Amino acid sequence: MKIPALFKEYIWLVNTILKADGITFAEINDKWLETDISEGVELARSTFARHKDAIEDIFGIYIDCDRQNGYKYYIGNEEVLHEESVQNWMLNTLTVNNIIGESLSLQDRILLQPVHTGDDYLKMVIQAMKKNVKVAVNYKKYGDENPRPLIFEPYCIKLFKQRWYVLGHFHRDATYERPESDYFGVFSFDRILNMSLTDEKFQMDSYFNAQKYFDECYGVLVNDATEVERLVIRAFGLERFYLRDLPLHKSQREIGQGKNYADFEFYMRPTIDLSYHLLSCSDHIKVLEPKWLADEIYNMHLQASLMYELEEE
Repeated sequence: MKIPALFKEYIWLVNTILKADGITFAEINDKWLETDISEGVELARSTFARHKDAIEDIFGIYIDCDRQNGYKYYIGNEEVLHEESVQNWMLNTLTVNNIIGESLSLQDRILLQPVHTGDDYLKMVIQAMKKNVKVAVNYKKYGDENPRPLIFEPYCIKLFKQRWYVLGHFHRDATYERPESDYFGVFSFDRILNMSLTDEKFQMDSYFNAQKYFDECYGVLVNDATEVERLVIRAFGLERFYLRDLPLHKSQREIGQGKNYADFEFYMRPTIDLSYHLLSCSDHIKVLEPKWLADEIYNMHLQASLMYELEEE
């Protein structure tokens, strides 16, 4: 059996058990026979057992059995389905791929957004991370006339707003002439002109945790000395519903509401990329705390309006 077909079965099994909220093997088999992937052949218990083990190994999802309640199967660690993990991202992506793959006749009516992958760079960075070797790149920031040659230790990669980023670690031991230097930088794949793997090995910091590194941030801006603060924003109209469905940050908590608004609290770093996002929400979002951030967003709106006034003159 081809691997893609197996993945379809894994995804179908997870989604079937998740939606049922408790389902027997016989009920799983009935639903299985209703699908095209079964080809009319029942799901053997041995195959079911192998699928359970594979799903746990690949996606970290544990299928448990409640023997005291009619031998019903359920997701034993459903909380992992809400984590920002590679396994969960893979599961969601493959689920969408399966749905779209079964609807190719509607391809002209299914509109997607392109992801700037930089496939070659993605493969090279992952290879460097596996081998623990540094990468050499020519990197051209927006606004720079010339690219910069850089050599860094690839610590992790992150997907944000349709772009892949690599977190590079730079370290220089202290010498008689220069002090020790140790810092991180975030680089977008679509601004890398070329990349190569070096033969220079590095030892990754055993205390580094990629998830925790970005935990307090909105996007990829981390090391600009912005401290974590308590933020309170007021969302008006439909925006309050959007925020409830798609939280801005993991720390988001609704703390109040009125006739046409809801207030949300956050504990995060109010970096400039967050300010740009809040600015893009126009008059649907108002920053209540801290005052300096409210003033910053106000001035950004003011500068935007002045641009239109100058054009009229």
